[in-house]
Amino acid sequence: MREEWIHRIALTWGNRTRLRSVRQALDRYDSAREAADCHPELISKEALSHAQKEMEFVEKHAIGLYYYKDLNYPYRLQQCVDAPLVLYTKGEMNVNPKHVVSVVGTRMPSERGKDWCRWLVLDLAERVPDLTIVSGLAYGIDVVAHRAAIEAGVPTIIVPAHGLDRIYPSVHRQVAVEAVKNGGILTEYTCGTEPERHNFVARNRIVAGMADAVVVVESKVKGGSLITANMAIDYGRDVFALPGRANDVCSAGCNSLIKSNKAQLIECADDLIQSMQWEDASKEGLQTTLVDLLVEFTPIQKQLVDLLQEAENGLHINQLVMETQLAYSSVSSELVMLELEDVVKSMPGGMWRVVKV
Repeated sequence: MREEWIHRIALTWGNRTRLRSVRQALDRYDSAREAADCHPELISKEALSHAQKEMEFVEKHAIGLYYYKDLNYPYRLQQCVDAPLVLYTKGEMNVNPKHVVSVVGTRMPSERGKDWCRWLVLDLAERVPDLTIVSGLAYGIDVVAHRAAIEAGVPTIIVPAHGLDRIYPSVHRQVAVEAVKNGGILTEYTCGTEPERHNFVARNRIVAGMADAVVVVESKVKGGSLITANMAIDYGRDVFALPGRANDVCSAGCNSLIKSNKAQLIECADDLIQSMQWEDASKEGLQTTLVDLLVEFTPIQKQLVDLLQEAENGLHINQLVMETQLAYSSVSSELVMLELEDVVKSMPGGMWRVVKV
């Protein structure tokens, strides 16, 4: 298997501009070794030498390897026609979690943008089960998103524009170290690859392709965030954008995405959760709490709650008195006790309803 991996790596190295040809060759054969033997023009001695060194690096540093034909390859990314043929990972990450949100944005965000990004990730982390946050570790919104995920204790995946022999920017090294403990780093680049400009554009397709939803937090009209958003749209992903003031240059890209109906407006975690139709763990928790409380209700309280739960628009206190055949004062005092426990709520005109959970 080691020799097969060397050929897989060799075929992708040095063939960035003709990956489609490489993929077509690989699709026709049972192994990379066979594809290389039948298409010698796609593999050079230099590529094989580089691949052998890369394999040594992989083995020495316990790097994870994913091949696009394998079942354990990130299935979301596998759906993309330009998905990397080989991926390198560091960390104990789950590349196929239930929910993935990629967060991108400007490298020079406002304090509002940074605060909102952190708040969004923390709220999503609390409410969305099996959530992973993906971004690129760049200055600005990227690193804010990673730090918020680490703070919340949810996995975060870093997608760099270079190999796993370095961290760029180096000032974010500690964030990467923390990410590897719960999540990790995922790249298509071999060691020795410099973080060059074109690599950032190429890695954006991974940030977009790995996600169920992409959130853009402050972006100019042109830039990497808009490239990622448009890639996500091409992949059929849901895109959300934080709106900004009309004269705010940093929000011009987000506003443009919203105006052109390329992105949904997002103001809070609710907007994303409801649009994606994801389960909300916070509501599940409230439902459980209510059930637990029911056990502690007095017989009268339980009777009142049951009646109010059956009434979609609530009930008048007189109706409750009639249904329970109890004294008005007893029903009134029990309702007040339930309201103090945030189980029911009084409404204008003597109406009462159960607090929605």
